[in-house]
Amino acid sequence: MSRPIRVALVAGEASGDILGCGLMQAIKQRHPDAEFIGVGGARMEAEGLKSFFPMERLAVMGLVEVLGRLFELLRRRRQLARELIAAKPDVFIGIDAPDFNLGLELKLRRAGIKTVHYVSPSVWAWRQKRVLKIREACDLMLTLFPFEAQFYDEHQVPVRFVGHPLADAIPQQADRAAAREALDLPQDEPVVALMPGSRGGEVARLGELFLDAAIRLRALRPGIHFLLPCATPERREQLEQMLAGRDLPLTLLNGRSHEALAACDAVLIASGTATLEALLYKRPMVVAYRVAPLTYRVLKRLVKSPYISLPNLLAERLLVPELIQDAATPEALAQAVAPLIDGGQVQTEGFDLIHRALRRDASVSAADAVLKLAERD
Repeated sequence: MSRPIRVALVAGEASGDILGCGLMQAIKQRHPDAEFIGVGGARMEAEGLKSFFPMERLAVMGLVEVLGRLFELLRRRRQLARELIAAKPDVFIGIDAPDFNLGLELKLRRAGIKTVHYVSPSVWAWRQKRVLKIREACDLMLTLFPFEAQFYDEHQVPVRFVGHPLADAIPQQADRAAAREALDLPQDEPVVALMPGSRGGEVARLGELFLDAAIRLRALRPGIHFLLPCATPERREQLEQMLAGRDLPLTLLNGRSHEALAACDAVLIASGTATLEALLYKRPMVVAYRVAPLTYRVLKRLVKSPYISLPNLLAERLLVPELIQDAATPEALAQAVAPLIDGGQVQTEGFDLIHRALRRDASVSAADAVLKLAERD
């Protein structure tokens, strides 16, 4: 009898641990005796992953932080490559973390191990020449979005669009009344969610801007109640300081961002992955973002995409307003949000079409592609 399938996976942060867990569960449905090795978090370890070292050692964000840990990261990648080559897995899956995983995938592929990269970096938007390295490092790219798959097709990289796990998890129709009841909100008053980001720097740039926009919005539409989910206790403290002296009917939530989206009528939101969640909850939105002026000038030259927000990238048109940098003023944001509170049907119809396109049982689709490549389907 042949040995059980051996799958190597490396995830570098919590979102990758969630994706890896779902993928492992789907592989075990077909191969209950599958062996899993590599690096992952608590969810992947609970599914049977033998992690060579704690995933937190890879979870580094920011240029200065990466430089401070560079030698450790390079050493761990060399060590991991040696151990995985010796273990001879049937297939290796690098989950996101492209700066770490693509170099590892290249070494493993040159050693004869089949390699998959799960979650495309934003190569379609900037630094497009990275696709040459991806083509050399990966036997297969798994993408969450269809426009990414189209990009790889055009650059002769084997690719499979598998859909997004959030589209599978979030229902087609969210129960607004139940969410309001859970949050102790009135059923018959307009509610707007403010989501200025989950990182300290984002909240520093957007928090006061969003609160000032809320004050102007309330002048345009009296009776509005605001919700603001706080990603961490630190973000809550940061926002409480910003609220001092502002008279707003606003509820701060500890987490519970999905409940806030289900409960609200419209969203003022920072560009990022939260816009996908708002889309899947079918809540009309205005997207805003600010970065440091020098960063903005650099990115404006580098970024090739006509849009910055996922809803517009997925719709391939300007479906939601994007107010960026100097265009993001309190008055402009309030004027953009106001008509969406009870008139965002064009957006929500577009969101519904996108949700249906992304709902593909992503973990099972990814497992099918991985097992086919490993010749174990």
